[in-house]
Amino acid sequence: MDIETTAGTTFSRSSEAKALATRISGELIAPGDAAYDTARAVWNGMIDRRPALIVRPKDAADVVATVNFARGAGRPVSIKGGGHNVAGHATCNDGIMIDMSLMRGVEVDPEACVACVQGGATWGDVDRATQEFGLATPGGLISDTGVAGLTLAGGIGWLRSRHGLAADNVRAFHLVTAAGERVTASADSHPDLYWALRGGGGNFGVVVEFEFALHPCGPTVMFAAPIYPLSAGSGPIRFWRDFLADKQDRIGSLCEFSTIPQSEDFPERYWGQRCYTLAAMWAGDPDEGERVMQPLRELGELAADFSGQMAYCELQSLFDTLMPAGAFRCYWKSHYLPELPDELIDIALTNAIEAPSDNTLSSLWNMGAGTMAVPPEATAIDRRGMAWMYSLDSVWEGAENDTANLAFTRKAWEGSRRFSTEGRLYLNFAGGSDEGSGLVQEAYGDSYGRLSRVKAHYDPDNRFRFNANIEPAAT
Repeated sequence: MDIETTAGTTFSRSSEAKALATRISGELIAPGDAAYDTARAVWNGMIDRRPALIVRPKDAADVVATVNFARGAGRPVSIKGGGHNVAGHATCNDGIMIDMSLMRGVEVDPEACVACVQGGATWGDVDRATQEFGLATPGGLISDTGVAGLTLAGGIGWLRSRHGLAADNVRAFHLVTAAGERVTASADSHPDLYWALRGGGGNFGVVVEFEFALHPCGPTVMFAAPIYPLSAGSGPIRFWRDFLADKQDRIGSLCEFSTIPQSEDFPERYWGQRCYTLAAMWAGDPDEGERVMQPLRELGELAADFSGQMAYCELQSLFDTLMPAGAFRCYWKSHYLPELPDELIDIALTNAIEAPSDNTLSSLWNMGAGTMAVPPEATAIDRRGMAWMYSLDSVWEGAENDTANLAFTRKAWEGSRRFSTEGRLYLNFAGGSDEGSGLVQEAYGDSYGRLSRVKAHYDPDNRFRFNANIEPAAT
């Protein structure tokens, strides 16, 4: 699976590493250092790569110095925010890994409803800071996910129904390009780059700060989480799909397939059974949300029901313990969908039954009115009619189980491909680093040509290629 390599040898502590150390005020970690193995690790336990050097910049000047050094040394650059990307793009073999974890500051202007977020921040950092003022911006579903990686590929969170994707809410990106230049990309400055960064991934530079628009939210929200055994069949899911039809501007929701653990939170008779959760957050008054979403909790016998009003920050960290960093091997794929037909619901149920690992998740996501309302030309995500998404999130233990789980995921993905929106998919859930350029081109569709030209302007040598890579257009 992890076949990504680049030519080269590791740096010597006596030469290149020392030269770089004199140029930065942050930390530098080299092979053989005590912190090296911890620093190079990412969330997916399947990824095992060895960067030539790891730099933890303290500020944007350190990022500039590191990018300039890498260019002079002929080394590619990978960028680690939270390290959550399933394909492991944060790390690399033989290149320079920029670990942004020392740059996690968040400054909130509650009057302007703007948050300035450094490139190494996690969504937990953002939510804690913004919720002090009853504000939020669409983020992920796990609090230790990095802001940068999630946002640059689109960014799907609970607030998407009301306010769109994370990328839709970025007013400006402050980044360091492959030439070592500090650039601000916004609607009024470098507009082509601004367009590309909203969905184009980490192809164009190192984002050192994001400016996010904020919206009233919380501190208390209503979250519905009824859990039905898979034996309940497709009826509750079809009801859920139809129930959302006139509420997509207020409810961010997904149907998540999983396995019931051996836990006192569940009746013992359900332990080990496959199930699905109709998870939904109401973007508005929590009392109204509890009343409106009550029918989702009355569709048959429940294995459990974790619905209730809770703090927004609590909701944002609710799934953190499902998959701790480094504990599992993961391979995820997805399809954007124009609709959710009965046939695909049945296929999703069958796939949930046949998944070889009890740790595997899969989900049917309602993308919400806020996501679909953005004009297709506004961002690099060129198909805003993707009303739904189907994700296959295979999770397992042990390298000896790789073949079975990879084969299952790929077969299930291919089997549902005909329902997709012209081959579009969520590039944070695209598979592995060996998927090939064809998948990336298909995922971007009509946007790919323009993205390739922007790439050629800001990174003509493809220095930033550890991502869902966009190849620079020929000049």
